[in-house]
Amino acid sequence: MNAHTPGQDSFGAAVTYLMFGIAAGLCLDLCAKWLLATYSLEQFVFLRSTFGLLTFLAMIRWYGGLGGLHTRRWKWHVLRTGLACISMFGFFYGLSKMPLVNALTIAFTAPLIVTALSVPLLGEHVGWRRWTAVVVGFGGVMLVLRPQSGFDPLASFALLASAAGYAGLAITARKLAATETTFAMSFYVIAGPLTISSFLLAGEFRTPEPLAWLLFCLAGVCSAAAWVGIVGAYRRAPPVILAPFEYTALIGAAIAGYWIWDEVPDRWVVAGSVVIIGSGLYIVSREMEDGLTARYLRAFTSGVTSVLARRRKTAR
Repeated sequence: MNAHTPGQDSFGAAVTYLMFGIAAGLCLDLCAKWLLATYSLEQFVFLRSTFGLLTFLAMIRWYGGLGGLHTRRWKWHVLRTGLACISMFGFFYGLSKMPLVNALTIAFTAPLIVTALSVPLLGEHVGWRRWTAVVVGFGGVMLVLRPQSGFDPLASFALLASAAGYAGLAITARKLAATETTFAMSFYVIAGPLTISSFLLAGEFRTPEPLAWLLFCLAGVCSAAAWVGIVGAYRRAPPVILAPFEYTALIGAAIAGYWIWDEVPDRWVVAGSVVIIGSGLYIVSREMEDGLTARYLRAFTSGVTSVLARRRKTAR
């Protein structure tokens, strides 16, 4: 896939990519929640990354072969590898210690961090109203992480660190959009955690059961799909616009958590979620000019339609 310059942004295509990435990411989270109850964090990251990398290699022809991995900006990719390790290990550790929707609620402070970092790193303008929304959003985090919540402090910190790492990945994806392929930016952030987990795995490997092998494989495929979707989205539109759309994953997480694990978030978690989501949506509203919402919705619809049309032509 060729690199896109910021001037070639397509909001409809960006949101289509993002929603695809969110769906794949939620499937990954469900697999992780199930597997981490039995298998170690190191083993999960290792197998998830192994199957994810194999998935990328299977798709390599779609991205121009191994040439799609060529880069002259290794320092940026090394930075992204570090951010990916922080994001991945932090999130899955926190996910193993608390209910699914609670973990995602904390992790979804990432869009607020993206908004803050868009100023110094991308030079985008963020006015005082949006800064207020960021502060209010973190107030929502305090509701979720109140002292009486009973959450593991280390797990809470790991999730916040994960959110910061994820925000850094979103920002750097935008930064590298003009020169790097989606394939390269996705491939290296999976290869890094795979390498790190391989060193940590000694003595921790437990032979998976057949169902577990299936879930590990599914987690890897979904991880590759999630990175393609998310990176493809953030290279096409500004992070400050796209980030709040990721809150839709909380709805799926709440339904899945209740249906599979009988998890019911308490009123404080719900209140904190509302504050965080409200802050994110306010940030979006400040970015949109009057009457622009309808155009954005039309763009999203046309983006989905164009993708389906291209696939029908390919099938013929």
